[in-house]
Amino acid sequence: MQKIMVCIKRVVDYNVRVRVKPDGSGVMLDGVKMSINPFDEIALEEALRVKERGTQIEVIAVSIGILDTQQQLRTALAMGADRAILVQTDKAVEPLTAAQTFLALVKKEAPDLVFLGKQAIDDDANQTGQMLAALWDRPQATYASKVDLNLNVASVTREVDAGLETIEVDLPAVITVDLRLNEPRYVKLPDIMKAKKKTLDVTTFDALGVSAEALLTTLKTEAPAQRLKGVMVKDVAELVDALKKKGLIS
Repeated sequence: MQKIMVCIKRVVDYNVRVRVKPDGSGVMLDGVKMSINPFDEIALEEALRVKERGTQIEVIAVSIGILDTQQQLRTALAMGADRAILVQTDKAVEPLTAAQTFLALVKKEAPDLVFLGKQAIDDDANQTGQMLAALWDRPQATYASKVDLNLNVASVTREVDAGLETIEVDLPAVITVDLRLNEPRYVKLPDIMKAKKKTLDVTTFDALGVSAEALLTTLKTEAPAQRLKGVMVKDVAELVDALKKKGLIS
């Protein structure tokens, strides 16, 4: 194995309370802290651990988004990625467009393995990795909680409804990761300074031959309905009566 590509996404930091714009046209982003999608950060950490096992592997972090997405790619470089690529766009990126863009980068970079988070915490689509594998016509392993690499085969333990499932996929392949795979490292100041000297290339959809035409239209964005206050009941009979009044049982 010589090269691993990790796809990351810029999202609102998971510690930030998301607020909807008054006109319902989207989420408020002005002045909001942005970070690497947590699942993608775990994917990057796994790629770095593979590299640190003593093999000569190049780790490339790639992302799609506005110019400010360079901040998240610089964080990826500070964590240990060797170089980064930003596909710059001001448009909203749908999962299919993201998969097509990553495919174009895969054809250009020819990685032996592509890591992604299982989903992004902003749209929770959980589609990009699967679409990329289908377009690339390569095996995929999703929801990975453990990854073992042996020559040209990856053994992946994945979390499914019934428990854990272990599968083997031939490389090159696409692997999407779950929360329990690892704990990402803390970025130190010296690493941040070193990252400024690493290569960060900026390209566009046109340069990659990708169409960014939107297939979906967002009609309105609404905040979740406020939860009703709970009601204390004295006994089971009162509970049953309360549920009947709400029409939940008959």
